[in-house]
Amino acid sequence: MTQEYTERSVTADSEEPPGGSRVRSLLDRLRRSRGIWRRGIVLALFAVLFGLLMLLHASIPNTIGNLGSLVETFLPWFGVVIPLILILGLVRRSATALIALLLPAVVWVNSFGGLLTDKTDDSKGAGDLTVATHNVNADNPDPTRTAREIAASGVDVVALQELPNGAVPTYEKALAGTYRYHSVQGTVGLWSKYPLSGTEPVDIRLGWVRAMRSTVTTPEGPVAVYVAHLPSVRVKLHAGFTANQRDKSADALGEAIGHEPLRRVVLLGDLNGTMNDRSLTAITAQMRSTQGAAGHGHGFSWPASFPMARIDQIMVKGIEPKSSWTLPETDSDHLPIAARVELG
Repeated sequence: MTQEYTERSVTADSEEPPGGSRVRSLLDRLRRSRGIWRRGIVLALFAVLFGLLMLLHASIPNTIGNLGSLVETFLPWFGVVIPLILILGLVRRSATALIALLLPAVVWVNSFGGLLTDKTDDSKGAGDLTVATHNVNADNPDPTRTAREIAASGVDVVALQELPNGAVPTYEKALAGTYRYHSVQGTVGLWSKYPLSGTEPVDIRLGWVRAMRSTVTTPEGPVAVYVAHLPSVRVKLHAGFTANQRDKSADALGEAIGHEPLRRVVLLGDLNGTMNDRSLTAITAQMRSTQGAAGHGHGFSWPASFPMARIDQIMVKGIEPKSSWTLPETDSDHLPIAARVELG
């Protein structure tokens, strides 16, 4: 009897209370879930720091190698890192990293997501003036073909930059059949189907002419058209982003446009900088980018073989952009860009 009682006691003690297995299973799941939060901490920290870099890029100083401008030039490409973090977060099964990824993702979409939508106005009669700009490259092996390809676009006004003296007659001859009026000032030129007047060089503090201004008399009235080729920039290990001369020229160009007496203004040119670059604020603060207002995508224009940045710009003031696009590649290292605007 005693042995039987003991066995029954042991059996009774070993039986789990009702719901005990469920509690233990829940605790096991909780212990396992802790790993989801603990894994990928370093990846999560990187995602947060990356997001803060994009959010606070304007706080990066330019005093050391123009680092702020360098970051802002390629800021749209920061979005490439976001899917990489997402993939790594999924591989690591890290909930922490995936939640942290929301910061850079939201910042990028807020800054550049609007460029991914098509803002082109294709309604009938949208726009009454088409313009284009192209850095033709001083070493262009076939200026005649490049000029003919630009003329074939059918735009009303064309600005060309980096025109070497020896090639100017070639461009003039190739464009003469399409554009009755033109003027070349230094290394930049303007061709138009409408009369030009008041044409003169614009001093952008270089010592030679790389900018000009002209009044284009359209059927809708006069428009001030500026053509500019700001100094080139380089990235050097010992000096960083060498953009000081470009920045000074941008300030001078912005000042000239600010004093323009005509209400309607168009700027066509290679600015060697993007709309995000704070060093172009003297220009961008008073003008609108046709790509940002009426384009589709980022509209990168350089280098032509694999465009990574939009350093060629069509900007307007007192004018409504209707569409903006890149033209087919020529023999230049830049892509030509065009826009349709409404003057009324």
